[in-house]
Amino acid sequence: MDLQNAFQAFVREEKLFFPGDKLLLAVSGGLDSVVLTALCVRLGYSLVIAHCNFGLRGAASERDEQFVARLAGRYGQEYRVKHFDTMAYAAAHKLSVQEAARDLRYTWFAELLAAEKQEVRTDNPPEAVLTAHHLDDNIETMLMHFFRGTGISGMRGMLPRQGSILRPLLFASKAELAEFAAAAGLFWVEDESNSTDKYTRNYWRHHLVPQVRQLYPAAEQNLAANLRRFRDTEVLYRQAVDQQLKKLLFANGNEMQVPVARLMQAEPLQTICYELISGYGFTADQVPELIRLAGSETGKFIRSASHRIIKNRRWFIIAPLHQENVGHFAVGKEDKPLRFDGGVLELKVMPHNGDTVHAERDTGLLDADLLSFPLLWRKWKQGDYFYPLGMTKKKKLARFFIDAKLSATEKENTWVLVSDAHIVWVGGRRIDERFRVTAQTRNVFRITLK
Repeated sequence: MDLQNAFQAFVREEKLFFPGDKLLLAVSGGLDSVVLTALCVRLGYSLVIAHCNFGLRGAASERDEQFVARLAGRYGQEYRVKHFDTMAYAAAHKLSVQEAARDLRYTWFAELLAAEKQEVRTDNPPEAVLTAHHLDDNIETMLMHFFRGTGISGMRGMLPRQGSILRPLLFASKAELAEFAAAAGLFWVEDESNSTDKYTRNYWRHHLVPQVRQLYPAAEQNLAANLRRFRDTEVLYRQAVDQQLKKLLFANGNEMQVPVARLMQAEPLQTICYELISGYGFTADQVPELIRLAGSETGKFIRSASHRIIKNRRWFIIAPLHQENVGHFAVGKEDKPLRFDGGVLELKVMPHNGDTVHAERDTGLLDADLLSFPLLWRKWKQGDYFYPLGMTKKKKLARFFIDAKLSATEKENTWVLVSDAHIVWVGGRRIDERFRVTAQTRNVFRITLK
């Protein structure tokens, strides 16, 4: 293979970057990133070479840093380096060392891209970071995803472009990179951790893939072809799934609503259910729970780390989890607008001219002279009751919500206005009969909930 021409063709076909672009390269100093650097230099690109020193291998980490610094100097390219306390970060965030290094690396790359855009000395800042992942890496990724359990997106492996990450060497095998490096007289540093089986990927690389190759000599070429097929398959799959989800997901404020009967008729049910809930932090293992929830009574729910799916009569309601922080706010007669986590209260006292007063649902009109200021604005709680407008008997809010057919999240997000231990307004719902405006009212207290 003529690696340089193949590199150009791949970059052009995938539209990764263009002549004249400035490129930000992640360079460890190993074979793969050294080859990527050499190819970009040969093709005349202006580079910013970025190196991460994770401080994990003592003197070897310092050696790698110095090597990359000399590499950048030899090519006459800009150089950036960042030192990390990876072990401390891993311990603080309860991550493996590999996960911690990945988080730190890509966070810094994002910061670098943002910083380059702000530099006044260049009008052509890099738009993405290039990594040296190659075909062998992608095959290993696909196989690990397959055995862990994955959908189509896992089977197609890494993509040449994912957000601000570009992988222009995915077409080439490790052997092809080594052949190019030898012919070009390139030098690189070896990471001794690559020779151990401590990490899962290395075990695949050193043991499983070679054993498969013994049984199927063309295994890697076949798997490379599968990567291309699965990539195309995912495009078609996403088109079909998105058409289904458009018929099932309906936005209502910060919630999504799903008609239960329509969802249960979808085919293939398990796949559609997974695609429906996976974007809200739910796992494939929770799909059977969702299907069982369809036959449950109103109020039952399942939860992920970020959301709940609640059964509410004929609907599923997907709602974000809220902190259990009720909050209490004092409300005066002529306060400025009150901002709280559920919206804004606008307050005003005005004289009553004797006309019949009508209010919209989100506005409460009360007899100001019957109120004891300051009032209290808080979330409702079990045991709360009031006298709904037009009624002479008290009613518990829990029963009022049932009669009003409020969903579980609508109940949770209901606030009440309290005067001297009496609920005078159920926010956005109903005022209390005892505090309504009458012909004898002199001053009206108007509250609008937005």
